[in-house]
Amino acid sequence: MKALAIDQGTTSTRGFVVDGTGLRQVFARPHRQIYPAPGHVEHDPEELLANVAACIAAAPGADCAGIDNQGESCLGWDAATGAAISPVIVWQDDRTAGICDDLRRDGLGPLVRERTGLPLDPYFSASKLGWIMANIPAAQDLARRGRLRLGTTDAFFRDRLTGRFETDPTTASRTALMDLRHLDWDDDLCRIFGVPREALPPIRPTTGALGVLPGGLPLTASIVDQQAALFGHGAREPGDAKITFGTGAFALVLTGALKDGAGLLPTIAWAEAGQAPVYALDGGVYAAASAVNWARGLGLFADWTEISAFSRPPAISRGLAFVPALAGLAAPHWNRQARGSWLGLSLDTDRADLMQALLEGVALRVGEVMAAMADLTPIAAPVSIDGGMSRNPWFMQFLADVLGRDLRVAAEPELTALGCGALALRGAGADPAFAPDGDRIAAHPAPKEWAATFRAAREAVEGFGGGRSGG
Repeated sequence: MKALAIDQGTTSTRGFVVDGTGLRQVFARPHRQIYPAPGHVEHDPEELLANVAACIAAAPGADCAGIDNQGESCLGWDAATGAAISPVIVWQDDRTAGICDDLRRDGLGPLVRERTGLPLDPYFSASKLGWIMANIPAAQDLARRGRLRLGTTDAFFRDRLTGRFETDPTTASRTALMDLRHLDWDDDLCRIFGVPREALPPIRPTTGALGVLPGGLPLTASIVDQQAALFGHGAREPGDAKITFGTGAFALVLTGALKDGAGLLPTIAWAEAGQAPVYALDGGVYAAASAVNWARGLGLFADWTEISAFSRPPAISRGLAFVPALAGLAAPHWNRQARGSWLGLSLDTDRADLMQALLEGVALRVGEVMAAMADLTPIAAPVSIDGGMSRNPWFMQFLADVLGRDLRVAAEPELTALGCGALALRGAGADPAFAPDGDRIAAHPAPKEWAATFRAAREAVEGFGGGRSGG
């Protein structure tokens, strides 16, 4: 049996055929990144939908399909015509930071956190959907006429391509509107954010008979991208953990039972048809590869080999630190006002020093996330790693040392698609077994002073950035 894995990501839509032997790519198409104002990030809904449809057409021999989505990116559309009434407001967009600040001042942060496990942050969909209701007249008009639909991008794709307006628990858990314990929309949260519950999609299992795509292809899995990657890494038991290094760095660990605290995000890993939901902890770093690409654009390096080895001792041991808060700080600090910075510069600091400190800063931020996770749940070894930065051997060794944990660098680079396809096969009644594979990197003891130096740098950046915004 073959599954089409549709990986609808932040920058492109890609398709992979997945079977019992692995996967092969059959489709790839980028889409525009639209920046209409500072802090605003948008996609064209029809462009994304057309790319998903083209991806489906590129795999006529598939027996079933799964789709993974961007998570918090969302929009509104007309139930009668299917036409979008808003752009896709992307997860990176922070236009609703003021809304979240107002709710926090009103003392609503603890309620949101208790019901959803999420802080008040523009990263999540709820404030974005509320913004659509407050700022797009067509949304209010359609709501009065009973024709408004609001949701994350997966619900839009599924509505238009299968005729079924639905989402899954993993994606719904990223909205700040779903009660984690009951896996249903919460009336109080919908009221707080100004989102009419009747405009939201029903929440259905991650796998199973989810509708029929164009060409008669059964849709048998729908899941948010990072959870798809977790499944692709082979995580099945509590303690299994992965870190993906893409635009940001995203760590997840299976917990078994629901666990919360330490500035991390309890979430649904997957909820297969007829089974109890599987819970996880999520911790993100907003800037990882994006920080490296930003530095390359500044001319700090030209070729990737320049940053794959360094002749000097770690920059952090020499008092030079980089805090990669280029888009603020995510878990476990949740401070959108913080901004990136090098600290400890001197007249002899050169470009190589700056890049060494930048890579170390990403690793040290991930170290903060993983330390917070370890305070809540045991983490098994090795931690599975994927993403573009995993191809940098110097960075991988430094990361292992900072975490104090052995790593397994995944041999298969497309684990999001692999996990999506594997879940689609399970939803169709098959159960492929993919054994995790990759190079193992042994951790070396790291001086405690590294973490202390980085913590001081991060606290200095937070103070300079104008205070905390976590909720």
